[in-house]
Amino acid sequence: MSDNPIQLLTSASTDDDEHLAALHDTLIRRASAESSVDATYRVVDSPVGPLLLAATESGVIRVAFAVEDHDRVLESLGASVGSRILRGGNRLDPLARELDDYFAGRRHRFDVPLDLRLARGFRLTVLRHLSDIPYGSTESYGEVAVASGSPRAVRAVGSACATNPLPIVVPCHRVVRSDGSLGGYLGGLPTKERLLALERAAA
Repeated sequence: MSDNPIQLLTSASTDDDEHLAALHDTLIRRASAESSVDATYRVVDSPVGPLLLAATESGVIRVAFAVEDHDRVLESLGASVGSRILRGGNRLDPLARELDDYFAGRRHRFDVPLDLRLARGFRLTVLRHLSDIPYGSTESYGEVAVASGSPRAVRAVGSACATNPLPIVVPCHRVVRSDGSLGGYLGGLPTKERLLALERAAA
């Protein structure tokens, strides 16, 4: 045993940190299992920057780019699903793994359960169609409007894509203008271009 008080203090501090981290994880798992939290979240690194992932007991409810301001996203989520939102736990592990596979070009479709309560009406109809657009392909806003049952609702399709609570997982980046130009994207046009290039290369 070392007599160096600095070394002893550092060791004790490390042990305390590890204990607190383990306790936090245990509390998160217990709270999630007992449905005593409204949602859990984590932030993961990705080739398009940090992504905030959030899930309820029903499934993944939110994926957010850094440009959306993660603090504001969490505030909005708290107003929508409840204020008991905790960071951590293992509820989002499957999505984190699927995102890793997607960015590596090994995954063409996400299989995690989704909680789509943040979208309603025509926007929800549009989101449900987006996952049917084949990997590596695109559809125009007009084509999505037709497929969603409202051929004239091109602007509404654009609004649904711009407010998509689950970008990447629900692939609104595959919707482009009729002339082939990118149009808008919540994560920024460079991100949209990068996602489409990734899919074209791996398709």
